Amino acid sequence: MSAAKVTVELLRACKAAGTRIPSLTTYDYPMTRLLDEVGVPLLLVGDSLGMVILGHPDTTHVTMADMLHHVRACARAKPRALLAADLPYRSYETPDQALANARALLEAGAEAVKAEGGRSILPQVRTLTHAGIPFIGHLGMLPQHVLEEGGYRKKGRSERETAALLADAEALVEAGAFAIVLELIVPEVAAQLTRRVVVPTIGIGSGPGCDGQILVTHDLLGAFPWFTPRFVQPKLDVATPIRQAVTDWMAEVRG
Repeated sequence: MSAAKVTVELLRACKAAGTRIPSLTTYDYPMTRLLDEVGVPLLLVGDSLGMVILGHPDTTHVTMADMLHHVRACARAKPRALLAADLPYRSYETPDQALANARALLEAGAEAVKAEGGRSILPQVRTLTHAGIPFIGHLGMLPQHVLEEGGYRKKGRSERETAALLADAEALVEAGAFAIVLELIVPEVAAQLTRRVVVPTIGIGSGPGCDGQILVTHDLLGAFPWFTPRFVQPKLDVATPIRQAVTDWMAEVRG
């Protein structure tokens, strides 16, 4: 990609050009600057911050106040990347609520919003896109539904699930989504979805057949060593040198 500001149109054009889209999460000013300096085109202020930043067991504890706080911090980096943000749990239960909270995220500095679900949230999606708010869909395993589903489970294992995912993806595109995150979907099904829709798919734990990939940055860097998803192969183990640097410094202080 060029050094120009990344836009929704540029990301959509990547699919037609066959250009893969790498994406990572970000939660603060310095990490946003670092990721932007190396050219990550799509940065997501994810509600995964609930776990890797705030120490919650899942994303259902994340509030709009949490999201606004972290979006503001990331936006201060003025990234060239497109900066998207998650609408957190129960912040988009009605179209009016979705619109108010999406506008708040944009006022805080986000340039697009993401929400989980397909046909079940179409009224909300249409309301956002009709208001000119860039929207990213999210299908497959939905972290905000982890409690009601009883855990994290790969989707698309049956013909019924596959058909539902295809219908959801097509409905999101019709409603105006410019990209769709596919999380923990059987790789063959994720590839089928990718071929079916005209917008980019961004996979996470869904195999290589998507138009792009997204990871939680802490997982990629080994910065959250107490848990690593099975589909992640960390490129670093930053926890170990951090521990060693602090241990060495304490020894110096103590003489």
